[in-house]
Amino acid sequence: MAAAPRTPPSARSGPSAPPAQAEPRPGLRERKKLKTRTAIRRATYRLIAHQGYEATTVEQIAEAAEVSPSTVFRYFPTKEDIVLTDESDPVMLRELRARPPQEPPLESLRYVVTEAARLSLAHDREGTLHRTRLIAQVPALRARMRESTATTGRMLCEVLAERAGRDGVDLEVRVFAAAVLAALHEATVYWAEHDHQDDLPALLARTMTTLSQGLPPNPA
Repeated sequence: MAAAPRTPPSARSGPSAPPAQAEPRPGLRERKKLKTRTAIRRATYRLIAHQGYEATTVEQIAEAAEVSPSTVFRYFPTKEDIVLTDESDPVMLRELRARPPQEPPLESLRYVVTEAARLSLAHDREGTLHRTRLIAQVPALRARMRESTATTGRMLCEVLAERAGRDGVDLEVRVFAAAVLAALHEATVYWAEHDHQDDLPALLARTMTTLSQGLPPNPA
């Protein structure tokens, strides 16, 4: 959902949330797929760190990951998707559905995205840093991300509409979802542009506060 979070939130819910059921362990086939995707992504980051994004080809990535180019394309339609594809989106949306129904939408989103960011940094900090740095630096990634964000936006509209008892194509639902996703993207780019010095979950929480309260006066 956000640009940074990749690791799904844990099964433990936040304050006042209903008990969550433990997720079933993925089968052998799914674990093999995840292992291959991870190998491709790590090989991509190694090559880009050594020679840059533009100079890195899918053929080189395949060789470094010890798979065929057709396997890379089977998992990722474009080179940009290797960096941008986020397997956590469906899980994060499921977590959003599980939040207390009376909880304001922004509070539910605050919990889900900040928890996802914490877990992403805990389980794959280097991958998260690589990903966000590239999004901030590579125009092709930002262009492709606009397309993927549209897909995420449609899924988010569906969940938000369910919680609010509205139609997912309502203008208000679409505007709200678009504003949230754009704000999370800006927070992630800001984090990368400032050399990842800030605490990402805190930045995402500040982002949600800004959306809910508007732009405050300059403290100075």
